Amino acid sequence: MNLDMVPDLTMRGLDDPHGRAIAPRPPTVGQLAARVGELAARPAEWWHLVRFEPNRPVRVPLDGGDGVRLWLTTWPPGYRTDVHGHDGVEVSTLLAGELAEVSISADGVTERPLRANRVRVRGAARAHELTNPGPAYAISLHAGLAR
Repeated sequence: MNLDMVPDLTMRGLDDPHGRAIAPRPPTVGQLAARVGELAARPAEWWHLVRFEPNRPVRVPLDGGDGVRLWLTTWPPGYRTDVHGHDGVEVSTLLAGELAEVSISADGVTERPLRANRVRVRGAARAHELTNPGPAYAISLHAGLAR
C-alpha cells in the first residue's frame, strides 16, 4: 500500500476525488434552525431593515443564499392571520413583541404564546393562525428552503 495516498473516507466534505460532480444538498432542519438563531443574535445585520405598517404585516426578504429563504415579518398590534399552512418546513423565532399561535390538527385546537428567542420548527402538515395580542408591534425572523 502506498502510504502517500489518502483513503476516500477522510475526504468527506471535499470535492469528489474521482472527478464526479457533487450535487449540493439543501440545508438540514438543524442547519436552518442554527442559521435563524445566529442571525437573531446579530440585530445590527437586520434591524435597519424592519418596516412598520399600521394595518398589515410587512415581510422583508433577507439574503439567505444556499437555497434558503430568509425573511423578517413585522406584525402590527391586534393583527390576526387567516388559518393557513406552509409548503415544506419553516423555522422561525420571535425577536420582539408578542405573538400567539393557534394550531389546528386532528387532535384539536391549541393556542399558545410564542416565546422570544426560541427557535421553532413548523412542518407543512399543520394548519395554524398567528395573532399579535400585544399593544406593540411584533417582529419575527423566518427561514425555509427556496422552491
